[in-house]
Amino acid sequence: MEKKNQIILLLLACLNFTHILDFMIMMPLGNYLMPYFHISPRQFSFLVGSYPLAAFVSGLVAAFFVDGFDRKKILLIGYSGFLVGTIACGFAPSFELLLAARTLTGLFGGLIGAQVLSIISDIFPYEQRGKAMGAVMSAFAVASTIGVPFALYLANLFSWHAPFLLVGGLGVVIVPLLVKFIPPMIKHIAEKQPDQSPFYSLQLLQQNPQRIWALLFSGLIMMGHFIIIPFINPYMEFNNGYSKAVTPLIYLVGGIASFVAATILGRVADVYGKLKVFSVCIFISLALVLVLTNLPAIAFSIVLVFFAAWFIVSTGRGVTAQAMVSNVVPPQERGSFMSFNSSIQQLGTGIASLVGGLIIEKGADGKLIHYNWLGYFSIVVLSIALWLGYRLFKHSDVKKKNLVPGS
Repeated sequence: MEKKNQIILLLLACLNFTHILDFMIMMPLGNYLMPYFHISPRQFSFLVGSYPLAAFVSGLVAAFFVDGFDRKKILLIGYSGFLVGTIACGFAPSFELLLAARTLTGLFGGLIGAQVLSIISDIFPYEQRGKAMGAVMSAFAVASTIGVPFALYLANLFSWHAPFLLVGGLGVVIVPLLVKFIPPMIKHIAEKQPDQSPFYSLQLLQQNPQRIWALLFSGLIMMGHFIIIPFINPYMEFNNGYSKAVTPLIYLVGGIASFVAATILGRVADVYGKLKVFSVCIFISLALVLVLTNLPAIAFSIVLVFFAAWFIVSTGRGVTAQAMVSNVVPPQERGSFMSFNSSIQQLGTGIASLVGGLIIEKGADGKLIHYNWLGYFSIVVLSIALWLGYRLFKHSDVKKKNLVPGS
C-alpha cells in the first residue's frame, strides 16, 4: 500500500473515531441522563434515535447530488457541521435543547459515512477493500477501547457534558489535517454523464432490484445490531447491580477484541471470501445476543468474556457486509449509492432505538423490563439479513486461488 494511501486511511480512521464516538457515547450515558433530566427510557430512546433519523434524512437528500461534487468537499462540510452540533450537545442545559443539538449533529453527520466509504472504494480495488475497510472501521474498536471508557471516566469526574466537548475538541484538530492530506476526489465526476438528472441515482435503484435488496440488507444489519445497545449500560447497572466504576470495562475489553477482529477478519475475508466470514460471524452473534439479553447477575469477568466475543463477531459482520455492499455499483455511481446506504443504515439504527424505547419499561424498583424481548427481535432481524445476504452475494466474492493456502 502506498504511503499516501496509508495517510488517507489513518486520517479517515481518526475522523471515523470521533464520528463513531459521538454516536456511541450517547448510548452508555443512559444511566446518567435519565436521572439527570428525570426522563423515561422512551424519552432517552428519542435522544439516541434523533441522530440517526436526522442523518437518514440528510443522507437521503444528499444521495441525489453528491456524485456531482468533490467527495473531499462534501466530507469537510459534513464533518464541520457535525462538530458544531457535537459541541452544542456539550453545552445543552435541558432535555429539549440536547434533543435539538443531537438532531443538528445528525443532519450533518449523515453526510460523513457515505463519503468515507466512497473514498475508500474509489482508492482501493475490491480485492484489497476488506483490508482497507477493516483499517478504517477499526476506529470503532479504538472508540470502544479508549474513547468510550475515557469519556465515561470524564462523565464520572465532571459531568455528562464532558464527553461531547472531548469529541468536538478532537475534531477541531483533525479538520486542518483532512484539508492538507486528502486530495480532491473528482475522478468520478469525469465518468458521470453530463446530462444526467439529479434523480438518476433513484432511477438506477428502481431499475436494479439487487441494489434495493442490498440497501435493505444493510439496514437490517444495523437494526439487528443496535436494538440491544442503548440499554446495555442501564441494564448492567439497574438490573444486575454493576456500578458505574466497572461498566466502562465492557467497552474497553470489547473494543480491544474489535480492534483485533477488524484487523484480522478483513484480511481473512479477502482471502477466503467475505460471505463466508460474514456467515460465521452472524451465526455466532445470534447465540451471544440470546445470552447477553438474558444475562443474570454473574461474575463480572464472565460478563466481559461474553461481550468481548460479541464485539468480535459484530465487527467481522460489519466489515464484510459493507465490503460486499460497496461492490454492487460502479465507481461513478458509488457516492450516491453509498449515501443511500448510509441513510438506510441510519434509518435502521433510528428504528431500532425507537422500537427499543417502546418495548423497554422501567419498573417500580428501577429495573428495566423486557430487555430480553429486544434480544429476540435482534435474532429475527439478523436471521433475515443472513438469508438475504446469501441471495445477494453468493457469487460476488472474487476468487484469488493463488492467495488461498493449498490451492
